[in-house]
Amino acid sequence: MSSITITFIVLACVFGGALLGIVLRSVLPPQHLSDDTKDVVRLGMGLVVTTAALVLGLLVASAKGSYDVQSNEVTQISANVGLLDRILAHYGPEAKETRDVLRAEAILMIDRIWPKAHSQTFEPSASAESLYEEILRLSPHVDAQRSIQVQALSIANSLGQERWLMYGQSASSVPSPLLVVLVWWLTIIFISFGLFAPRNATAITSLFVSALSVSCAILLIVEMYRPFEGLIQISSAPLRAVVAHLGQ
Repeated sequence: MSSITITFIVLACVFGGALLGIVLRSVLPPQHLSDDTKDVVRLGMGLVVTTAALVLGLLVASAKGSYDVQSNEVTQISANVGLLDRILAHYGPEAKETRDVLRAEAILMIDRIWPKAHSQTFEPSASAESLYEEILRLSPHVDAQRSIQVQALSIANSLGQERWLMYGQSASSVPSPLLVVLVWWLTIIFISFGLFAPRNATAITSLFVSALSVSCAILLIVEMYRPFEGLIQISSAPLRAVVAHLGQ
């Protein structure tokens, strides 16, 4: 389900709760709307509001943390690709084929993570393993080349770990039960708002704007848990910038 669809569902539930509260106000007996009743409702809703605010804040912080981690991984992968290419350049002409494999793998990585005409996939390709094998096939003749081969193998191993880590994290998302419970809390909060709100355009507009704001917060959470698609997308610019200099 897309983040926009989820946002509209949340908006419908929350603002629908406010409208339901307004309707209930008109059908409930007067004794159910007394000052004592208002005080009890406000006390109960105060607890729910506090809990919902804490959970919403934790979800935003968790989503932002997940987004930052994966953004840093893209930057780290880009740096390692560029560093590996420069190290292989110092190995000598014998490493040209290995550098070509590295460039092809980097381009394929961009095409798979930020696709234009096909489905997205984070699973490392077979060429990622062939890069490691190409480095192993190098036959160093002097100590400097042996040292460069060891460093290249270490960086290639780090690249592989980062790619599999990105693949594993791509399946992470906001916990559905937690999101459902949070939306339920927000809905009953807005029911209480509507229950004691006057029936005029200003009050209804205020409730709608408030519901829209809360829904946008849910949108941000869902979007940051999907950092390679949607509205808040991690840029491929660092990796593309590195690819433009590979082989030089």
